[in-house]
Amino acid sequence: MVAKYEGKDLRITRDLGSNSAYTRHAIAYSSNGLKITGVMNRPRGKGPFPVVVLAHGHIEPSAYVTGQGFRREQDWLARHGYVALHVDYRNHAGSAKDPDSEESMRIGYAADVINAGLAVRGTSLAFIDKSRVALLGRSMGGGIAFQTLVIRPGVFDAAVTYASTSSNIVDNFRKWGSENTRTSRQIIARYGTPEAKPEQWAQMSSRNYFSRITEPVLMIHGTADESCDISWARATKDALVKAGKEVRLIEYRGAGHYMYGPWNDSIRKVNAFLKKQLA
Repeated sequence: MVAKYEGKDLRITRDLGSNSAYTRHAIAYSSNGLKITGVMNRPRGKGPFPVVVLAHGHIEPSAYVTGQGFRREQDWLARHGYVALHVDYRNHAGSAKDPDSEESMRIGYAADVINAGLAVRGTSLAFIDKSRVALLGRSMGGGIAFQTLVIRPGVFDAAVTYASTSSNIVDNFRKWGSENTRTSRQIIARYGTPEAKPEQWAQMSSRNYFSRITEPVLMIHGTADESCDISWARATKDALVKAGKEVRLIEYRGAGHYMYGPWNDSIRKVNAFLKKQLA
């Protein structure tokens, strides 16, 4: 875990087009010296507007294109008065390379999200209200959101997760990382197996540091999620409650991982939550 985080120099690198509601920009910022790219949807008007930093789910870096994975959220948020700032993460699109990323369990992604928040807080862009900054993470990005909240409490004012991976890293490794691949072998060589080194794996699970969280959390999950089981969300919510944190879990009965049916209802609930927490 990095002891110091330096997110700065948030800048617009080029315009990607506009419509009647917002302008779409390519952006970049510095994350502990690494260039991280992304996309920003800026509402029309002078602002200043609150910001929602978006942490996307897993997409193979070799196939990923900038801003991928959150288009409906980017669009909806900008149309409703939020600057939507989508983080590409290291090794994605135009971001800098980090050859240690996979073997280190992608903890660098959390650093990039923390530093996005810090870069927003320190920006000179006049249309951004840097006193109102929230985080929204989906799937893998939800897991990254929980890592972010425990590593650097207070960077964000509120957090939302959609269909999050587990806050117990062992659950995630057993589902996706235990196959005999080069990366899994490297991870086991570095950390041992969860069975052989349970204390080591516990130290890497955000759930065991929930006492550090200062932000209110809204969790949204489908009961029929085929990728991230609803039991993971319930266990995370229970752990947050046990730690005395402000959390609400909204379950959509029968909804899968991509939440196609209830998404419109869910995003309205997100908006109500953000309006309250960013007031």
